Amino acid sequence: MIRRFLFSMMLGALLMVNAQTMQEADPVIEIVDFDTFEPYLQIQDDTVRVLNFWATWCIPCVKELPVFLEAHEMFQERPVKISLINLDFPNHLETRVIPFIKARNIKPEVVMLDDPDGNRWIPKVDQGWSGAIPATLVYSNKGRLFREGMIDEKVLHDMIRKLL
Repeated sequence: MIRRFLFSMMLGALLMVNAQTMQEADPVIEIVDFDTFEPYLQIQDDTVRVLNFWATWCIPCVKELPVFLEAHEMFQERPVKISLINLDFPNHLETRVIPFIKARNIKPEVVMLDDPDGNRWIPKVDQGWSGAIPATLVYSNKGRLFREGMIDEKVLHDMIRKLL
């Protein structure tokens, strides 16, 4: 009887440890101000950089996210880096952004941009950007392309291929 009890206890403990290690760790998301972020806009190498500005509360942003997730998979063997630049409030990181990323299994890098002085930094991303999201900057050492508003798969792929 005691052996059965001890076996049950050990088995239960082992199952609990397994369940905890099987849970995926929270994604690490860096919170940066624009001065820290600005070098992301200046990298000059053979990589095509895709920066999508979005927020969890932005319905068009959420609708277009699968386009970026698919492009991340499609171009993973090419010199293409997709970064999702989140514009939620930093106090929503733990309660909204991380659960959102985990629920959708988002694999591209996510960076949270926390700089309330949009009048200063928005034109540095693109002179024609009104500040509306979603917005996407694609650049490489071959040029820069910018699009404000939702983007579809064909347009994003064309932008990337143009700069490869």
